[in-house]
Amino acid sequence: MQESAPPRSATALANQPYPVILQVLPALGGGGVERGTAEMAAAIAQSGGTPLVASAGGILDSLVERSGGRNIILPLATKNPLAIWRNAARLERVIRTERVDLVHARSRAPAWSALWAARRTAIPFVTTYHGAYNENTPMKRRYNAVMASGDRVIAISRFIARRIERLHQTPPELIRIIHRGVDPAIFDPDTVSPDRLVKLTRAWRLEDGQPVVLLPGRLTRWKGQTVLIDALARMKTRDVCVVLVGSAQGRTKFEHELSEHAERRGVGQRVRMVGHCDDMPAALKLADVVVNASTDPEAFGRVVIEAQAMACPVIATDHGGAVETVEHGVTGWRVAPGDAGELADALDTVLRLSDEQRAAIGAQARASVERDYTVRRMQAATIAVYQELLE
Repeated sequence: MQESAPPRSATALANQPYPVILQVLPALGGGGVERGTAEMAAAIAQSGGTPLVASAGGILDSLVERSGGRNIILPLATKNPLAIWRNAARLERVIRTERVDLVHARSRAPAWSALWAARRTAIPFVTTYHGAYNENTPMKRRYNAVMASGDRVIAISRFIARRIERLHQTPPELIRIIHRGVDPAIFDPDTVSPDRLVKLTRAWRLEDGQPVVLLPGRLTRWKGQTVLIDALARMKTRDVCVVLVGSAQGRTKFEHELSEHAERRGVGQRVRMVGHCDDMPAALKLADVVVNASTDPEAFGRVVIEAQAMACPVIATDHGGAVETVEHGVTGWRVAPGDAGELADALDTVLRLSDEQRAAIGAQARASVERDYTVRRMQAATIAVYQELLE
């Protein structure tokens, strides 16, 4: 397997006359995979290619269009085997009609359709292995295997690359490690106005001067919200407010469980569940420390590098992608998964830092992001994979 290459020129596709690149995913919601798709549409357009995105559509349709791409609406947000088979025929028609040169699949069900369509039309097939997918049954492993079946397989971390080799026996020479990225011009602490901070402070009912511990992530058990609540109850620093940012996505039962758990631990008044936030740079700047408490390994953990780009101290669990993005004691801290006591100690340590110590950690974290984890670097490395196959 190979690490992603340093950024190359935006004209990386220039040798191929106007290549048409089709990205395939279930829908265009507001998640990291979907934003990465829009970011690559922009890079393909800037490189002289034609970016197409096939999906069931969604809130990021307009972002793809503004990036220079074109949306092709297909019913790809399904796991029904018959529908997946039918979608292969639909994608084959798109490939032939639009004269597609390469297909890039980003999710399992549509990847099966895209694989069959690409093989029928004899064009290159690329996958990005975005998740540490559950492999608890042979059928599940077979279903996941499509993401390791590309002519090139992009792994979003070294952790995922090793997992692909171990579980699917993908030849390492076909794997390319390309970390996810953030735009340091958007996630920049110097560009967040006081008005944006005041707006969130009022919306979240935060008290002046009260330390804020932020956990961004959808409300689901493995994201570790319960672990953080347990840590809050154990902390020596008592005047702390925990803010859980992220949609429950219909998991109202778990949302109620979190509220009841916080009350039982005696910290109910110091926990805010604020739902989705449209201004994450301001949310991260508002925080005194950002926590990634996932109990299962994250494939990468984009929120970690977003916080680091904002020069905010980060505490992450010591597994998965965070091992690569958080250098313990230098660009953040790592704690054992599910260990509320260790997390409480780390939170107390961070909140006792002097302004100078916080600034030093923040500067080193942001420098790490600017060096290794930018959108521009991710775009250039992915374009290089396309070029490798198109040549």
